[in-house]
Amino acid sequence: MVDHNSFIGIVGLGYVGLPLALRFTEVGFNVLGFDIDQAKVDAIDSGYSYIKHIGDLAVAQGRERGFTATTDFSRVAEVDALILCVPTPLNKYREPDLSFVIKTIEAVLPWLHSGQIISLESTTYPGTTDEELKPRIESQGLKVGEDIYLVYSPEREDPGNINYSIESIPKVVGGCTPACLKMGIVLYSKVVNKIVPVSSTKAAEMTKLLENIHRAVNIGLVNEMKIIADSMGLDIYEVIRAAATKPFGFVPYYPGPGLGGHCIPIDPFYLTWKAREYGLNTRFIELAGEVNSSMPEWVVQKIANALNDRERSIKGSKILVLGISYKKNVDDMRESPAVKLMDLLSAKGALIAYSDPWLPVFPKMREHCFDLESLDLTPESVALHDLVLVATNHDCFDYDMIRNCARLIVDTRGVYQDPADNVIKA
Repeated sequence: MVDHNSFIGIVGLGYVGLPLALRFTEVGFNVLGFDIDQAKVDAIDSGYSYIKHIGDLAVAQGRERGFTATTDFSRVAEVDALILCVPTPLNKYREPDLSFVIKTIEAVLPWLHSGQIISLESTTYPGTTDEELKPRIESQGLKVGEDIYLVYSPEREDPGNINYSIESIPKVVGGCTPACLKMGIVLYSKVVNKIVPVSSTKAAEMTKLLENIHRAVNIGLVNEMKIIADSMGLDIYEVIRAAATKPFGFVPYYPGPGLGGHCIPIDPFYLTWKAREYGLNTRFIELAGEVNSSMPEWVVQKIANALNDRERSIKGSKILVLGISYKKNVDDMRESPAVKLMDLLSAKGALIAYSDPWLPVFPKMREHCFDLESLDLTPESVALHDLVLVATNHDCFDYDMIRNCARLIVDTRGVYQDPADNVIKA
């Protein structure tokens, strides 16, 4: 049984694992974090954060409360509960890539022991916990539900959202057996105010996918509405604001330059892939994916038209991109549409600069490479550029100054509500 003497292990110290580890320390647990990235381990053990919206103070306080980190997976033998928070990306064929999950569970197998709780939080298709984790664990002679307890509990992080925290977001938990579910509830009830038990790990896995597919489909709808409204000379943001006054039956979703983050652009395709096993087509999901993935190209065409109206081409134009993270007020670059826009514009010959105080230096990325540093925004630096592209609407930008000094602005986030001669909405 989990009590405050229990030792909690968390594998994967990124945007999900790090805040979860800190939350466990807040309520009195000693936590051991595991990661293959030595730089992350060194930062934690020095009391520094590598995630800007979390901050150094939170990590330093976690260290004082009993948070340590290691790359030594043999220390899994020391923990009473092990929570897996590793990436689940798509491969180049847009199929689930479970390599991080599989490599992690195989790395910890020799060190699992009777009485442990194992929880997977990574987003995945229904059946992953039962089909991939359970057989591997039981190959060690540990009977799931009797010797060891296996659960699936999807992460529900929203980086940078100050209105919700780990403890205030209800936690969905599914177990491989009733005994597993009971132990999962005990574990998470220590750090979360409300537990939502479901009948199986499959149900919990499907719950996470439904949440993100719901968003992806509705964002796809409003992105399509944006294109239609633009063709009709209408402001989609004005329409959404008006529709949102209806007190029932309507939930506002907002368009953008494309989808970003680890969840919304990726998770729906986990279900699309799994549905094929049952001979099913996921037409809504795939159509929304087509619409959302086409938005960067649509924005580039709007930029081309805006420059053309001023007798300029994209080639040779100086374009300043405001915000390169995938959402405002975070330093998270995963699947950022801003970077896709930078790639497309650069390929057409634009001279790209960016400004993002959350990311002073353009980070190393597998698929994108820009040797750039964030530009300080001044009236002079804004005026030097042919076009300013509002790609991510951080609160720290001085939008009035930008509007007053910019030659031309393409706004993909609805920052500028009032019409202006130098503002084009995209």
